[in-house]
Amino acid sequence: MADKKGAPASQKALTKAEGEEIVQKFQQLRNEQRSLMAKITELEQDLNEHKIVIETLQDVSPDRKCFRMVGGVLVERTVTEVLPALINNKEQLTKVIDSLNVKLVNKGKEVNEYRAKHNIKVRGQDDIKESQQPDTNTGTQGVLVSNKS
Repeated sequence: MADKKGAPASQKALTKAEGEEIVQKFQQLRNEQRSLMAKITELEQDLNEHKIVIETLQDVSPDRKCFRMVGGVLVERTVTEVLPALINNKEQLTKVIDSLNVKLVNKGKEVNEYRAKHNIKVRGQDDIKESQQPDTNTGTQGVLVSNKS
């Protein structure tokens, strides 16, 4: 999964265990970032569904009956009772998505800082950058991480 390369002269050489620990921590950070992104995507889909339902219910009679799933139970209500709850849920979803986006940005910064601190190279990602730029940094080598999950 990961190949440990030599360290720069300014750093002491990493043992195999230290290299693996660095890689595991990096993979953990990336997995946390992926799970945040998955949760954001899921909540954005819920938000879009709420918007569609709200738009649909605003065009119907307020006395018309509709059904709402509450805790796994389908409950019969009127549009007048359901619409305010849907609007409130939509606003709450928006707030949660915004806070998760902030967490995602912070997690991305944390991943990048950790990557820079430990001079981690990701296969497939850095290969593209290196092929576009001339090799000016011949003396530094770091931990190589596979981009496969």
